[in-house]
Amino acid sequence: MPDTVLQQTTQASQEAKNVADVLLADAAITKEQYEDIKVKSASEGVAIEDILKNEGVISEIQLTQAKAKLLGVEFISLSSVSFSPQALSFVPQSVAERFTLIPFAYDDQTKTLSVAMNNPADLEAISFVQQKTGLFVKSYASTSTDIQKALKEQYRQELVGEVGQALEETEEFEKTRTVDSKQISQLIKEAPIAKIVSTILDYAMSSRASDVHIEPQADRVRVRYRIDGILYDKLSLPKGVQEALTSRIKILSEMKIDEHRIPQDGRFNFKVDNNEVDLRISVLPASKGEKIVMRLLRKSGGVPALAELGLGGTSLKNLETAILRPHGIIIVCGPTGSGKTTTLYSVLSKLNTPKVNIMSLEDPVEYEIPGVNQVQINPAVGLTFATGLRAFLRQDPNIILVGEIRDNETTDLAIQAALTGHLVFSTLHTSNASSAIPRLLDLGAESFLLASTMTAVVGQRIARKICPDCKETYTPAPEVVSEIKNALGNILSKDIEEIKLSKGRGCDQCAASGYRGRIGIYEVLLINDKVARLILERADAGTVEQQAVSDGMITMKQDGYLKALQGVTTIEEVLRVAQE
Repeated sequence: MPDTVLQQTTQASQEAKNVADVLLADAAITKEQYEDIKVKSASEGVAIEDILKNEGVISEIQLTQAKAKLLGVEFISLSSVSFSPQALSFVPQSVAERFTLIPFAYDDQTKTLSVAMNNPADLEAISFVQQKTGLFVKSYASTSTDIQKALKEQYRQELVGEVGQALEETEEFEKTRTVDSKQISQLIKEAPIAKIVSTILDYAMSSRASDVHIEPQADRVRVRYRIDGILYDKLSLPKGVQEALTSRIKILSEMKIDEHRIPQDGRFNFKVDNNEVDLRISVLPASKGEKIVMRLLRKSGGVPALAELGLGGTSLKNLETAILRPHGIIIVCGPTGSGKTTTLYSVLSKLNTPKVNIMSLEDPVEYEIPGVNQVQINPAVGLTFATGLRAFLRQDPNIILVGEIRDNETTDLAIQAALTGHLVFSTLHTSNASSAIPRLLDLGAESFLLASTMTAVVGQRIARKICPDCKETYTPAPEVVSEIKNALGNILSKDIEEIKLSKGRGCDQCAASGYRGRIGIYEVLLINDKVARLILERADAGTVEQQAVSDGMITMKQDGYLKALQGVTTIEEVLRVAQE
């Protein structure tokens, strides 16, 4: 390997003499800057690279990319890499820190260890790692900052460390696994595979993940976690454990382990200390193997109150007024994963008393609420939202929750239920509250019936909250201030002299993301006489929203901006989730 690096270095050097030549060729620096750097280097006897670093002419990434090009090696950004526990286990932390390098991938077939280095032409370091591991080392260029951060995170991360130990234990067994196909049933019961599954789930619970994705790829198995709505690549497993890992999860979920052609669904419970989680498992055949997604539904902690979800001010008051009416339809809108079900559960918990009969029809039942009669739909046997709702009306309910309005029949039945004195809650997949009304009309609802039964429509999104441990305030740019003032208008207090915003710097508590936890941003559209008249006229969503805003409705974007001013979330988050 050292010889290869020397050849690459020599070849690259013939094309460009130094880093400044590469930067000039890539137009990263101007001709004037290039000449100035050369003069300083010659007159002061300082290396060109040191001048570029000290004067901040270019960023650390640009400098490292130029060095990589000069040496003829690949540049890699470690923030987008999923680290292999096997690769990390080959190189002790002390060695990695000594040479400012970190191993991130291992190819078992070619016995190649991929290593990110601050100086990929460090032949002493490459030779040392090759002798210590007995493997072929392929070096990549990466910034010193990225490597130091990765060293701190990866070597102390329990997930990678524990999975690495378990993988070492499976290596002996793997040699015999293909001898007899019946041995697969024994392998999945073995402690190492069980430990890998357990460690993956332990980490999911401790990191507050809502989903775990186990994705087979050509040469590895990638494990990603959805934390606060964003997917993070956290782990890379060798291809050899894929079959046993999949079978272990299938057995826990009571699925058929010999069925690999069709999608399967299952569930099981997992407990760590006093925290219990209900796992919904989905297995889908893909080109490189079966992809598994595990949805985590926490049983402990209870259903949050409406104020805890992020509802406040006039929005909370309007919704509380609407849900206290004895009959009518209240719709919650938003895309998949925007927290609609959680909002409805919070409302049901508030209304749940021994004096009322509450019935819910869901797909699936996500959380169990004591005292509420919850039914899961099962289209395979004919139990759909429509047939279930029809049966509900013969069960003497006061309050009905229909998981989703999807078709004409469910729409008609929901309106009939509201007309006959029931309070009906449901969800719709629309972008905002005002769009729900044209959608219901499209689904066959009569405008005069809709106008008389609709009580309120809630639109919502979920934004990430700023991490309280690394939160810092700053003064935004003038154009951002102008945008906030234009969006909020009269809602913005006249007493505010200077607009200040907050952001997370990134720390150990939030995995350097700057965010921890989530909060809802809402708009609550009350159906008053003016809006009811627009429904009768079959007005479009824009006209309905205009009327609602003139009646005092705070839009989702405005609610998000208010939460940003309060230091709860960032402007970037609000625009990410609520920008139309």
